[in-house]
Amino acid sequence: MPAQTPPAFTLRDYQQDAVTATLKHFRTSDDPAVIVLPTGAGKSLVIAELARLARRRILVITHVRELVEQNHAKYAALGLEAGIFSAGLGRKEFSHQVTFASVQSISRNLAHFADQFSLLIIDECHRVSEDENSQYQQVIAHLREHNPGLKVLGLTATPYRLGYGWIYRSHYRGFVRSEEPRVFDQCIFELPLSHMIRNGYLTPPEVVDAAIAHYDFSSLMPSDSGHYPERELNSLLAKHPRVTRAICEQIEELSQSRQGVMVFAATVEHAHEIGSYLPPGQTAVITGETPGDEREQLIHRFKARELKFLVNVAVLTTGFDAPHVDLIAILRPTASVSLYQQIVGRGLRLSEGKENCLVIDYAGNGFNLHHPEVGTPKPSADSEPVQVFCPGCGFANIFWGKTDDNGQVIEHFGRRCQGLLEMEGEKPQQCDYRFRFKECPHCGAENDIAARYCQTCNEAIIDPDDLLKRALQLKDARVIRCAGISLSASGECLTLTYHEEQGEELRERFHLDRPAQRALFNKLFGRRCGNGESPRQFKTAQEAVNAEALLPSPDFVIARQAGKKGRQGGYWQVRERLFDYQGAYRRANEM
Repeated sequence: MPAQTPPAFTLRDYQQDAVTATLKHFRTSDDPAVIVLPTGAGKSLVIAELARLARRRILVITHVRELVEQNHAKYAALGLEAGIFSAGLGRKEFSHQVTFASVQSISRNLAHFADQFSLLIIDECHRVSEDENSQYQQVIAHLREHNPGLKVLGLTATPYRLGYGWIYRSHYRGFVRSEEPRVFDQCIFELPLSHMIRNGYLTPPEVVDAAIAHYDFSSLMPSDSGHYPERELNSLLAKHPRVTRAICEQIEELSQSRQGVMVFAATVEHAHEIGSYLPPGQTAVITGETPGDEREQLIHRFKARELKFLVNVAVLTTGFDAPHVDLIAILRPTASVSLYQQIVGRGLRLSEGKENCLVIDYAGNGFNLHHPEVGTPKPSADSEPVQVFCPGCGFANIFWGKTDDNGQVIEHFGRRCQGLLEMEGEKPQQCDYRFRFKECPHCGAENDIAARYCQTCNEAIIDPDDLLKRALQLKDARVIRCAGISLSASGECLTLTYHEEQGEELRERFHLDRPAQRALFNKLFGRRCGNGESPRQFKTAQEAVNAEALLPSPDFVIARQAGKKGRQGGYWQVRERLFDYQGAYRRANEM
């Protein structure tokens, strides 16, 4: 039952929906949950309302003192008293029913929190890792020791981390985000950025291409975690000082009619270079090396509009609130839609006299602000999010893919359907349809293309690299990198030709009037027809020939010498066809 104190503010409809979704979820489950709200949506108000409704002890934690202070202030606005436990704020109170704290301070003083807490709320929860030695995990484990039924709720604008993936497993709208265990089990409420802008809750962004100059970071490759090596960035940027100067001149010119400007630099060295080109006396540079007191003073002066330009390196992407910012200049590369959204989000809060926020990307990141994360690294520069329907359950998946001039999907890189199937009386299960798969040689089950052991029989699946290595060492074996296939028919005898990138060929025949050979052809090629989107069961050879454009090409074909050896009577018999290969060997048409 809610406490009797009436709220001092009225929640927006979506904020109330988020609160309702939380109450509904935790009435029936102890599984950790996530709420996803865009930057500027008022997460602190949702937190305040949940704390107001609580009858038992609640702990709200985050990673920066600014957010601790901000979340506490919204709760205090209800006329309620709460504690703050943050060394950075000079307060260590731990006896209140509701406590707002920094994770750093809590993890160093766990003994003060030996009482039972019913709910742990984590703001900016995308920062929580699975490492049991991390500060967040230490806090969670400690609280669960005293209350095994502890409810854990995370809030974030960006529930995705490069190199890790989605921070939760499933979504309340019925789809799977991760097949691997995650800290959070389910996203229970999500609001798209477009809803906020369309309904006037956020300032419309005006995204424009760099008109004067821009950087070309295409030669640099990000790490698995999405970060670009600082040394390589500095080396590239040092070659283009005129570009940086020209960019800063344009930023200064465009800022004449703007209230506040945030510039996102690539490295510390880059940030100081940018700062040297912008107007002295109006510009501040903040990096991870900036002392805390100086940083706080510079931020205060910027918010008070004593400074107009604020240059930073990856330190003001979350937990920073300056509503008057109406020009965002991006001078750093990122491989993450989430980080791009966080950066732009700094300029989308409402402010008096602010009509829009000008966003200029000088780094050529090329993201659509409203595109969601796809869940896997972008496979190529010309890839884009595409919708792919599952032939098994009909779910509309979003994968990386490529489209033609008419917007039709010509290729996608999805592996497994993300649809979540509701089973009566059972926990929802992920659809088992796979667009790309590796077949188990022991039981025939379909597995992920990177699987080492079969998910059904647990037997080891032969490594494609081992197959290729062994075949290349045999004198009577032949391996080709397949660049394409072609089909021809003579009656019900279907001849399939594999074309090697250098012009050599291998052939094999399928007699589709024979049930066993027809089943094998459909298993190999019909099942994979149209990128796995439109599996077919071909009955005649002519049907297969007519569908040649939809049939997949294997990446490698392995054949062994058969029949009489020598020039008379010998031939190559295809033994293995490796589809969706991932490994050390180069595929056809790859540099």
